[in-house]
Amino acid sequence: MLSQKLPQIITPHLPGPKAKAVLDRRGQAVFGAVRSIYPCVIKRAQGAVFEDVDGNIFLDWVGGVGVLNAGYSHPEIIAAVKDQCDKFFHAMINIVTHEGYVALAEKMNSIVPLKEEKRKTMFVNSGAEAVENAVKIARSATKRPNIIVFSGAFHGRTLLCGAMTAKKAYYNGLGPLPDGIYRAEFPYLYRRPAGFTESQAVTYYINRLKAVFEEASPAEYVAAIVVEPVQGEGGFVPAPKEWAQAVRKICDENGILLIADEVQTGFARCGKMFASDYWRQWGAAPDIMAFAKSVAAGLPLGGVTAGESIANAVKPGIIGGTYGGNAVAAAAALKTIEIIERDNLAGRALEISEKIRSALTTLGKDFKEIGDVRGIGSMLGVEFIKDENKTPYPELVNKIAEICANNGLIIENAGTYGNVIRFLSPLVITDAQLEKGIEIFKKALSEAVKNI
Repeated sequence: MLSQKLPQIITPHLPGPKAKAVLDRRGQAVFGAVRSIYPCVIKRAQGAVFEDVDGNIFLDWVGGVGVLNAGYSHPEIIAAVKDQCDKFFHAMINIVTHEGYVALAEKMNSIVPLKEEKRKTMFVNSGAEAVENAVKIARSATKRPNIIVFSGAFHGRTLLCGAMTAKKAYYNGLGPLPDGIYRAEFPYLYRRPAGFTESQAVTYYINRLKAVFEEASPAEYVAAIVVEPVQGEGGFVPAPKEWAQAVRKICDENGILLIADEVQTGFARCGKMFASDYWRQWGAAPDIMAFAKSVAAGLPLGGVTAGESIANAVKPGIIGGTYGGNAVAAAAALKTIEIIERDNLAGRALEISEKIRSALTTLGKDFKEIGDVRGIGSMLGVEFIKDENKTPYPELVNKIAEICANNGLIIENAGTYGNVIRFLSPLVITDAQLEKGIEIFKKALSEAVKNI
C-alpha cells in the first residue's frame, strides 16, 4: 500500500527519464515564471507519499504547501467527491442554493473561533480570494478605507493581496499598488532589536503598531488589522501571546476589526483546529477569519467567516463569485473536516511537532548554522544562519533541499531571506515515515554543511 511506503529512489539520478521528458514539455508549454523546483513528476499519491512517473517514492514534507493536512487521496474523501459528482458538479450559489454550501457554512460557523458567538460564512476558490474578500467585508462593515498589515506577511498574489504582502519579489514591476495599505513591524522575536529581552521586544512591536496611527493612517480610518497568527512565507514566525492580546485591545479601543489569515495555519496544522483557538484562549479571538488550503484536501476552496453583525453589515453585490462553494469542493470539505475531528489530527500534529522539534533541537547543539527552531504544532520552521550576527544562510537551505530531494524527501524553504526550512508534512504521516524523514534531513544537513 503506497501510503505506508518509505522513500526510495530507484533511478540513477533525478529527474528520471520519464520525468525529464514531461519536465522538458513543461518548459516548452508553461510560463517559466511558474517555477519548477523539484526534479519529479507525480503519478499517484496516498497519505504522505507520492510515486513519480519513474517509480521513485518521495516522502512529502510540503503537502502542497499546507493543503494536504488530511493526506493525499483519502478514500473517504474520494468517495464523498464521487458521490457528489454523480449528482451534479456545480450550482452557482447566487442563482441556485445547494445544501452542501449551507451545510459547510453551518460547520464553519460552529468551529471557527471568533469573538462574536453567532457567525456567517461565504466561500471562494483560494486563499488570496478569501483574504481579499475579508478585507472587502471589513471595509463595507466599518465604512472605513484603510488596512494595516505586517512585515513578513504573505497574503496572496492578487492585486490587493500583492500590496498586502510584504515581500515585493512577489509583485516585482507590477505597480502602482492599491492605496490604503499600511505596514507595521511583526514581532519577529529571533530578530528583535539588539539588546532587547523578549518582553521588551514585545512592547517595542506593540508601540510600532500604534505608531502607524500617527505616521500613516489615523485609527478612525482603519477598517481592519490583518495578521497571520503564524507567518507562513515570512518564515513560520508565531505571534507572541502578549502581542496578540495587545492587538485585540487596540482593535477594541479603536473600532477596528481583527482579521486572522489562517489560510496556511488552519485545519489542525497548529495542534488545534485553528491557530486562532489559542488566541481565543488568550482573550484575543479575531472578528473575521480567512481560510483555504487544507479545508478541501486539495480541491479549490476558500472562504471567510465573520461575526453575524459584521456579515449583516456588508452591502449586497460586493461579495460572491461563479465557483465559490462549488458542490464537489464542498463535499470534499465536509468529509475532510469530519476526518480531521474524528481522527484527532490536531493531536497528531502535536505528536509530529514533538518529534521534529526534539530532533532539530538536538541538531542545533552540533550545528551552529541552526539559529532558531520555532512554530506552533507541526507548523515548524528552522532558520539557518552563517555567523553570530545571524547572517541569513539561504545557500545552505537550498543545498539541504537539493540533497533531501535526491534521497526522496521533499522540503521547502521560506522566510524573508529564504533561509528557513518549513515542515508541513501531511498529518497522516506514519511514525516510520517520520523517523525516515528525520534521518534523511540529518544526513542532508551534515553533507550540505561539508559541501558549502
